[in-house]
Amino acid sequence: MKTTTGKKSLSGDTDMLEILNLPEDVKKLTVKQCDKLCQEIRTKLISTVSRTGGHLASNLGVVELTVSLHRVFDSPQDKFVWDVGHQCYTHKLLTGRNDKFDTLRQENGISGFPKPSESEHDSFISGHSSTAISIATGIAEANRLKKNNHHTIAIVGDGAMTGGLTYEGLNNAGKSKNNKLIVILNDNEMSISKNVGSLAKYLSAIRGTENYVKAKKRVEKRLTSSAIGVPVAKFIKNSKDVFKETVLGFSTIFEDLGFVYLGPVDGHNIEELDEVLLAAKSYGCPVLVHVNTVKGRGYQPSENNPGEYHGVSKFDIETGNPEAACEDTFSDMFGKFLVQTARKDTSLCAITAAMEHGTGLHHFERAFPKRYFDVGIAEQHAVTFAASISKQGFMPVFAVYSSFLQRAYDQIMHDVAISGAHVVLGIDRAGVVGEDGETHHGMFDVSYISTVPGAVIYSPSCYDELYLCMKRAMYEDTGLACVRYPRGTDHTEFDKTALNSDYTHIAGKRTDTLVISYGRIYDNLFKAHKMAEEEGINCDLLKLTRIFPIDKMVVDIAMSYKNIIFFEEAYDMGSISQQLGCILMENGYNGKYKRITAKGFIKQASMMSQLEQLGLSKEAMLRTIRDLAGKETSDGKA
Repeated sequence: MKTTTGKKSLSGDTDMLEILNLPEDVKKLTVKQCDKLCQEIRTKLISTVSRTGGHLASNLGVVELTVSLHRVFDSPQDKFVWDVGHQCYTHKLLTGRNDKFDTLRQENGISGFPKPSESEHDSFISGHSSTAISIATGIAEANRLKKNNHHTIAIVGDGAMTGGLTYEGLNNAGKSKNNKLIVILNDNEMSISKNVGSLAKYLSAIRGTENYVKAKKRVEKRLTSSAIGVPVAKFIKNSKDVFKETVLGFSTIFEDLGFVYLGPVDGHNIEELDEVLLAAKSYGCPVLVHVNTVKGRGYQPSENNPGEYHGVSKFDIETGNPEAACEDTFSDMFGKFLVQTARKDTSLCAITAAMEHGTGLHHFERAFPKRYFDVGIAEQHAVTFAASISKQGFMPVFAVYSSFLQRAYDQIMHDVAISGAHVVLGIDRAGVVGEDGETHHGMFDVSYISTVPGAVIYSPSCYDELYLCMKRAMYEDTGLACVRYPRGTDHTEFDKTALNSDYTHIAGKRTDTLVISYGRIYDNLFKAHKMAEEEGINCDLLKLTRIFPIDKMVVDIAMSYKNIIFFEEAYDMGSISQQLGCILMENGYNGKYKRITAKGFIKQASMMSQLEQLGLSKEAMLRTIRDLAGKETSDGKA
């Protein structure tokens, strides 16, 4: 059978992504053709992510759901809000970005998250979890005010249901009675790690009742808006209460909050998805559609280990193995250190917010499961929970990505600092993180944590220093102690004989110029310093390890130099370099003081490229040092 589309006819061996006029033509396909399209999309996802890295398992799980959404709704008039946005790859393929898909997450390429500046089909940026229902409710209410009759659909992963913002959104959405608001609960029993907690058990109980939807009247095999919709929706609506009582036996939390609940439905069955989504469009109030999917569907290594294939680097498709040999990262070394320490200290507890593998805490979970707490995607709860358990005599260590910790500022201030609780934060992914882009960089933790009275911040530059800082944070500090470290591995080359958890001042020929840095980029500075010396440019180095509060000796050292350059992998406002500058000015410093920091949000690119753009690569640092020294390069340029 052939189907005529806006471009050309389809046959069995057609490359559908290339010839279809998408997303419009997806409505004209038979269910069988949709299955072929889904297979083609999965092949494209696996092939592309194996070369670019990215979020694989989550995207493989929503292929059929995304195709069905575009069959039943009309994007961009109908708005899709993805939560978390990393599950939007199929949506991108269906909305005009197939020809650019090989640039996924690359510099000047397409983003791995929804991005309105990239396409009118992306309604809102989404890099963090649990935001979609709030966003969708706002769009739906704005549409109602504008008398716009289009639908707003929030596609929410079940992991996002562990975040408190989801329930704030559900509460408000149910109260709104907006009949153009639909929430799709994509239930694959996973966040990034395996879902945990009472809600996971609750959804699991509902998952087993797919007969609730399967018992409805079967409809035509082909989707046409004239033949489907009203009769099926009316049937489902009229029979809903009977089926709920006989199959489920109870009312769901979603119905109690004001939603019509439909599901659960097989998220890999196009026919069932079309049917339930069409039904959802017909109700006079908000609707929640519960869809069961398999994370990693269609690629065996990903299905077997969805947590490990949530976010992956480049890999070999045949074996599923990473392109490069696996090395221990800062996250791994952090997790292993906690395991070693916990063997001697029975008060040590480790906490994660659904990031068991990402933060290296899988090592701790295997060794000490009773002292390991995965609280789900709930950073605010994690911080308050840590404060509470600390006050009961335990030592909590909460490992969290820098960008995710931003959500818990209020809890850091009120529940940790004011209460005087001793909580250690392992702040992972500090600094630039590469291809995930603006939403994931850890550039702001220094600025906001340094406003917390009593806080201490360490920024180790290598694994050995990480251990020193963790020991001090755990056993010498008494309040909020933060150890921030970067994504990736330790390939540093600087001299480690004088490592400590305070600072290291290297005064070679005692020049008038001091160059300061901390963390990962100190190694770049060390290399730039060596290159400068080879060119006859002399300067002294100051490596900070405990970066906040600023040590009085650091101030005294800086005051003795006429020229200072501070390189910092952090946001400019509130940075350590800015704070040191203020202290120097208050002390009457009258020399030259230059700061190299991040001035805004940083677009996706490799970490090496991002550091170069920020002026923090070794080459860029050398150029800055030359400029201050007034030296010229061989081509006559400073």
